[in-house]
Amino acid sequence: MGFEEGFEFFENNASAFIGVNEGGAFVDSVNAEIKALAKTLNEKFSENNAGIDQLKGNIAEFWEAGTFNINAVVNGSTDRASVLESTEYGSVDVRTDSGIDAGSKFYKSAMATLKQQAKNAQESYHDYQLKGGKSSFEDYCCERQIADPNSAVYGGQVRLVPAEQLEEIRTLLQHKIASEEMIRPEQVQRYKDTLELLSNRLKNSEGVESIPLDTTTAKELAQLAKENSATDEQLKQMGLSTEELIDYGNILSQAMKAGLTAATISIVLKVAPEIFKAISYLIKNEEIQEDRLKQIGMSAISGGAEGFVRGTVAAAVTASCKAGLFGEALKAVNPSIVGAITVVVMNVIKNSFDVASGKKTKSQLTEEMIRDVFVSTCSLALGTVSATALSEVPVLAPFGFLIGSLIGSVIGAFTYSTGQKTVVAFCVDSGFTMFGLVEQDYTLPDEVLKEIGISTFDYESFSPESFEPESFTFDTFEVNTFKPDTLDIICLRRGVIGINRVGYC
Repeated sequence: MGFEEGFEFFENNASAFIGVNEGGAFVDSVNAEIKALAKTLNEKFSENNAGIDQLKGNIAEFWEAGTFNINAVVNGSTDRASVLESTEYGSVDVRTDSGIDAGSKFYKSAMATLKQQAKNAQESYHDYQLKGGKSSFEDYCCERQIADPNSAVYGGQVRLVPAEQLEEIRTLLQHKIASEEMIRPEQVQRYKDTLELLSNRLKNSEGVESIPLDTTTAKELAQLAKENSATDEQLKQMGLSTEELIDYGNILSQAMKAGLTAATISIVLKVAPEIFKAISYLIKNEEIQEDRLKQIGMSAISGGAEGFVRGTVAAAVTASCKAGLFGEALKAVNPSIVGAITVVVMNVIKNSFDVASGKKTKSQLTEEMIRDVFVSTCSLALGTVSATALSEVPVLAPFGFLIGSLIGSVIGAFTYSTGQKTVVAFCVDSGFTMFGLVEQDYTLPDEVLKEIGISTFDYESFSPESFEPESFTFDTFEVNTFKPDTLDIICLRRGVIGINRVGYC
């Protein structure tokens, strides 16, 4: 009995469990990217002897790639950015999986940043000489396969600059283009290329983008990284928190995806038993019932629709709580609790219609609500444990939560059923009402009342007159009989006469 009840509960509420798991996993993945950025900054710069002004440029590269990846997770994108850490001529600083190349330059002034982002091969050769380079310009260009000495070193790359310098650099570039067109028209193209690709953030075609970084914040990050004290809490103060990064649009988008997943699983759970019954009937009778096929279709429709709603709502509520959109206090709420509440609330809403239409009593509604709280808590708790335990097994990892939820539902239903029988048995013997959950009925059954000679009557009712034709009966011979007096003893006992109802039987 426990297994059947547990599987039925899992079948009806698996969509909500999936929604809870997906919603929680979404926020966890965002937090994981924030922690990964903090860890990278510490690992890369904690033992670096360079000064803060020099490190801020290197910090910017990891910030742009890291915040891009965080935003990609928030928006459900698979695109990721990485820092290449190359020092070759015209090398790319940050590259995305979608093929975007970017070069990041952070200098003290807008003019200095512009000069580095728009420099050509001749200017790059001059920097090479200042660092002790001995090759001639011709050899320099040949070694680096430079065809046009006037071309921009970072041609085709997005030019990332400090946030507060963006507008000033844009203005300077416009003036530079205007003046060079009159003096050195061969230099104009590299400035136009720089202006066209100038940005303070890394951005792809899907709308995923990094967070603009200013010089002051870059210095603060450099100091924290050198001290090995860049933590997710420190980054939170700089705007890298789920409260700032995740909005209700992101929540709804992820909830809809979770709802579709939940709907698919619900359809499978609803349709599978019906298909099994149809196959079983086909084997026994060598034909398929038309009604059985209709039932399969109706199960798919009802299961999919209800699963989508439950999964979407559960995912949205869970993600909103964990992301802090409902307040800081609810961020620490266990997802199992959120899932249990979601299951209970949606089941109560559904069952309330049955109560209003007379299909169920208030007592049944209360009993089912208590059962849902207990079983769903067991299911979600064991599902979380199972998902964690199987996370290292690639084949079973996606199904870990479902397997644990199913087992938890069966265990919860069996435990609750056993406990309920014990409680009802106690109520039978003691007359206890369990705070109104068990109805104690002390009315004697009609059969007992008639047996002890107490007459009963029904409420007055209206009976229309009817016509009865006259009839006669033949005289018959009847033998006189007698019945000895006997003593009848009827033992009344109290027992369960209904759902959560105790009475004489």
